[in-house]
Amino acid sequence: MRLLSAQECVWMVNSRMSQPESNGVAGSPPTIFVVDDEQMLLDLAGMILEPAGFQVCLFIDPQKALAEYVAAPSPPDVLVTDYAMAGMNGMELIRECKRVNPRQKTILLSGTVDESIYNRSAVKPDHFLAKPYQINKLVEVIHSLIAE
Repeated sequence: MRLLSAQECVWMVNSRMSQPESNGVAGSPPTIFVVDDEQMLLDLAGMILEPAGFQVCLFIDPQKALAEYVAAPSPPDVLVTDYAMAGMNGMELIRECKRVNPRQKTILLSGTVDESIYNRSAVKPDHFLAKPYQINKLVEVIHSLIAE
């Protein structure tokens, strides 16, 4: 497992846009951006999601993830982010991504806070998973968000 470079993510998102559509579903796998500043957890997410049929872009730095998000010609199908990260927390990242694309589907992960962290926030994640989460639960939640 390796992190995709910004150029690889842009290429991957561009190629997804050029795929033919069938029954309203793009011809390539759904794209998932995963942001976590803990390498082991980031690698775990990639090992879970790639075999489940997703195209995965992994980011250890939330600010680089945001820059890639803004630069991408189309947004990922789902943004999965940890809450506690250096430089920018997950709620800040979600807020900035939803500023660019208000319909962006998001999942907030955390082992340090619960859902009350965004009770008073104008922008909320679409789903919250407490760490440690069950592998099949993450995949299930992503599938349900894409289906909406």
